[in-house]
Amino acid sequence: MIQLNLEAEKSRPLQILCLGCHSDDIEIGCGGSILRLAKKYPDCEFHWVVFSALGTRESEAKHAAELFVPTAQLKGPLLKSFPDGFMPYVGAEVKSVFEELKQKISPGLVFTHNRKDAHQDHRLIAELTWNTFRDHLILEYEIPKYDGDMGQPSVFVPLEMETCHKKVSFLMEAFQSQRQKRWFQPETFLSLMRLRGMECNSSSGYAEAFYCRKLVM
Repeated sequence: MIQLNLEAEKSRPLQILCLGCHSDDIEIGCGGSILRLAKKYPDCEFHWVVFSALGTRESEAKHAAELFVPTAQLKGPLLKSFPDGFMPYVGAEVKSVFEELKQKISPGLVFTHNRKDAHQDHRLIAELTWNTFRDHLILEYEIPKYDGDMGQPSVFVPLEMETCHKKVSFLMEAFQSQRQKRWFQPETFLSLMRLRGMECNSSSGYAEAFYCRKLVM
């Protein structure tokens, strides 16, 4: 299987931008990959942005970011208060956030939503990511949901079992407000990682998967 190694520029550490609509999106979509990258590149920097972190979800988002990324590597989190489900209707304001980000960071890697996600907020963030960061490596993560929008991703990050269980444990700890939802269960997240691990022949049997529209090697 072809492997891609991320190397930072010699003049500065690897910059990773993590974008999520809602307080648990980044952690669900790429939490395992973040844990792996933070360990493999101890001098890399994670710029963490959540567009809808309202009420208790604000404190949850902050707590989760600090669980997944060591303090020395975490930039932010930047937490916004756009209403859940309404982002396409305040698109100009959301785009302004991207314009501000563009002036502050030129990431070597961007994690964002999938452009074919069934959630309207997710699709907007994916679109604006590509409009803003046109010469960057962008990986679109997947979020399991009732709508059934799972596809065929082409980029895989194999994960050790310890990393998978740490990811799920952090999800359960950080997002107490979501625990009453029938789908927000450890089995949901472990099952998806097991499926993607099978698809990429991961030695542990587990992986996270992403959509990559454009890659220059």
